Amino acid sequence: MTSVARPWREAAQAALYGPGGFYRRPEGPAGHFRTSVHASPLFAEAVLELLGRVDAALGHPAELTFTDMGAGRGELVTAVLDRCPPELAGRLRPYAVDLADRPDGLDPRITWQDAPPREVTGLLLANEWLDNVPLDVAETDGRGIPRLLLVQEDGEELPGEAVRGADAEWLARWWPLQGAPPGSRAEIGHPRDAAWARAVSGLRAGLAVAVDYAHRLMSRPPFGTLTGFRDGREVRPVPDGSCDITAHVALDSCAGPGAVLLSQRAALSALGLDGRRPPLSLASADPAAYVRALASAGEAAELTSPTGLGAFTWLVQPVGDACTDVLTAADGAAAPRES
Repeated sequence: MTSVARPWREAAQAALYGPGGFYRRPEGPAGHFRTSVHASPLFAEAVLELLGRVDAALGHPAELTFTDMGAGRGELVTAVLDRCPPELAGRLRPYAVDLADRPDGLDPRITWQDAPPREVTGLLLANEWLDNVPLDVAETDGRGIPRLLLVQEDGEELPGEAVRGADAEWLARWWPLQGAPPGSRAEIGHPRDAAWARAVSGLRAGLAVAVDYAHRLMSRPPFGTLTGFRDGREVRPVPDGSCDITAHVALDSCAGPGAVLLSQRAALSALGLDGRRPPLSLASADPAAYVRALASAGEAAELTSPTGLGAFTWLVQPVGDACTDVLTAADGAAAPRES
């Protein structure tokens, strides 16, 4: 029997977050793919450096929050908390936000919830969260008309109705398909814009950072980026709960006033991460220190490689005036935003 076809956003929501969905599995995301958090503890150290800068910019408030959006199994927030100096740890209120159940053994100081906190002050970081906010996909037909794609549970796609309303408005502004050849695709990003805006609105003051593979208005991929991952391998996206379903993010669309877009390479460099090899003289002066420094340089190089994790984009969104300049980088530029 042929399964019911429905829009990609609806199908992915059920496949990822419904009962028995991919992100509710006990192994968590780390069982299927490797993020910057899993690649090296240096990423958590860089986030802690950023948290410290936010704290200083805010004048060391009595309570500072760190919110880990899309926390997986709490790996990042745990690593940051473990490295936190005592003075800051005593004022820190850590949150982990995820739809999965709270993992066993998680530090009791971490508040686990399914939505971002409200009316807080501090740092919110969403590492590879927005790419898993489900969205719909449009494809141009033989006459160049964008149509909503429907998908069956086995992954087979069918053309649906012409794109209308908010979907059409978003496409016209952020991913125009006018004049595109038949078969051109676009991923309709306004659900991600809304999700990011909701998360950021919970901050009274501080900084919100989204980290993801991204693209910008002038270089959208002509056939989209929707794909699947399972057991560390890229696979055909099938909305049956067996694989991750992800698509790169139009972060320029998500950006609010005052936001900047940076490469991860530039952002981590601005936070003091150095991938340069240690001097050979250290090998003879202190062999053990040389080995440690060499290993650290290798991990830093992986996090900042322009053809790997360093190609991630950081959307850096200040809330209030205090944190406008806590993260600067050479390739930072105001995110394009039309009035």
